[in-house]
Amino acid sequence: MSEMRTLRSKRLLTALGLGSALLLSACVGNRTVGVADGGSKPAPTVPTPPEVKPDRDHANLVAAFGGEYRAPAMEALLAEMTGRLVAATERPDESYRITLLDSPVVNAFALPSGRLYVTRGLLALANDTAELAAVLSHEIAHVTARHASARTELEAKSALVSRVTADVLNNPVEGASLRERSRFRIASFSRSQELEADQAGVRTLAKAGYDPYAAARFLRSLERSTWLKADGRSDRNSESPGMLATHPATSERIALVRQAARRIGAPGLGQADRNRYLAAVTGIAYGDDPRDGLVRGRRFIHPRLRIAFEAPSGFLLDNTPKAVLGTTADESRRLLFDALDAPPGQDLAGVLTSAWTDAVDTGSIETVDIGGRSIVTARSKGKDWNFRLAAFRAGPTTFRLIYAAHVIDEAADRDFRSMLESLREVSAGEASSLRPYRLQTVVASPGDTAAALAAGMATGDRGSDRFLVLNGLERGEALRPGEAYKVVAE
Repeated sequence: MSEMRTLRSKRLLTALGLGSALLLSACVGNRTVGVADGGSKPAPTVPTPPEVKPDRDHANLVAAFGGEYRAPAMEALLAEMTGRLVAATERPDESYRITLLDSPVVNAFALPSGRLYVTRGLLALANDTAELAAVLSHEIAHVTARHASARTELEAKSALVSRVTADVLNNPVEGASLRERSRFRIASFSRSQELEADQAGVRTLAKAGYDPYAAARFLRSLERSTWLKADGRSDRNSESPGMLATHPATSERIALVRQAARRIGAPGLGQADRNRYLAAVTGIAYGDDPRDGLVRGRRFIHPRLRIAFEAPSGFLLDNTPKAVLGTTADESRRLLFDALDAPPGQDLAGVLTSAWTDAVDTGSIETVDIGGRSIVTARSKGKDWNFRLAAFRAGPTTFRLIYAAHVIDEAADRDFRSMLESLREVSAGEASSLRPYRLQTVVASPGDTAAALAAGMATGDRGSDRFLVLNGLERGEALRPGEAYKVVAE
């Protein structure tokens, strides 16, 4: 919740429905992503681009993903890998800059300028140098194939055709139809670009001396990470490609990159260098940045806004840039917590009604005192959902808490009340003491199991599942004595 903004009720169900879904994709559309200067100078083998004027797109993108993240050992590894991969492409003279982004979201992307971007969340998911190289080679393939430029040209042509039909021929119905057909064409074009980049990436990966099967391994981890985040809710299968899906389903990509690797040779080809990768990723922050608020089980703590609360039993929380979202596994109950940009002097009842576009039951508005804090609550009823609303102030900030359920019964009222009673201000000492989780490695001893190593992790919920996903292990797969595995530690 780095920028907690007002969420109107028309958007609320969409936000709540997404639950804890994040941008979990190996590539975001066809945006250019590059490796930026993460603090360490690139190795001599990496092509260095000439000095350029400030890049507004780059600055905006870095800001949107939490800024740059400094990890010298990983930056040096990224630079070395990029140099090897570029030399193996059809355009070895291209120049690239890599930026490591301070975001827990699993993502990587590229800009046409040759800027490549990788989040620390993606670094946590990869398990060896070949898997990370597979991601980079995919993004480099987008740049060398000029995909972003081609997509821009297609969008411009589609927009022109639609505008001429709607304006010149004065036929808005046909114009709308053409816009829909254009969306389909662009979406299909984008999906074909992703598959093309996958295939080119595998070839480059092998030519650079890396294990070509690493692309399939990473995509499998990505798929399982998405499932873990969805936690069995309806968005678990959201990656299935619909008619206008802009990306192929992860399962489809896994099958195709595995076929591409088999065309090159049998498993066992190329370098993976797992130990070197694990050494470089050790110590990297995992999960939320404390500056943007932390989810610890059912607790949410925001040190800068100095506020904390606890969700009722059965809720899973997700800290997004706009709000804290929560949902139960069966999706029958949901919650949202955000900060409102309330006009100076506006009373809390006015805050609730003005920030909520559905009808508020004015007869239900009341002011309650909980733990010395004045809180205004109200009820609202939608088509399929019923809401309990609350607004309060902590310091200069006005906050809102929304509880949604199909039926507001006694249990729901108890949940709502328990959240209000859990609200508290965070002391300066507690705020300064909060630290992010970090990745560490442990060496498996004979007899160790995934469950045993996961039991010592700091993540709390779904520890065993998280351990398996972090280490690219399938359920029931035995650990190898003497091998290092990633764990999450305080």
